[in-house]
Amino acid sequence: MLEGAISSLSDGEHPIVHSDRGWHYRWPGWLSRMEGAGLTRSMSKKGCLPDNAACEGFFGRLKNEMFYFRSWKDVSINQFIDELDRYLRWYNEERIKMSLGAMSPTAYRRSIG
Repeated sequence: MLEGAISSLSDGEHPIVHSDRGWHYRWPGWLSRMEGAGLTRSMSKKGCLPDNAACEGFFGRLKNEMFYFRSWKDVSINQFIDELDRYLRWYNEERIKMSLGAMSPTAYRRSIG
């Protein structure tokens, strides 16, 4: 996965890679690939559950709203990527959240400048 992500980067792109504290993210091979690509590691503090809570909640919603209750048997990888992209755009631009004052995440960010 990391190699695929690195190969898709344009010259000068050096994103931050956030992970949990799993052993594979601390493996010397992973670390050398990250360093070689000029990527910055971001990792939650040990025992700091709120760091991951938002992501875990989002992925749970994504699975419930988009993934489960649908057969993906005859869907190609490219079709799945297109479907996921549509979902992410809908989630960010149209789906309202009561915790954001009944606004979408995009509308909320715009409202706070």
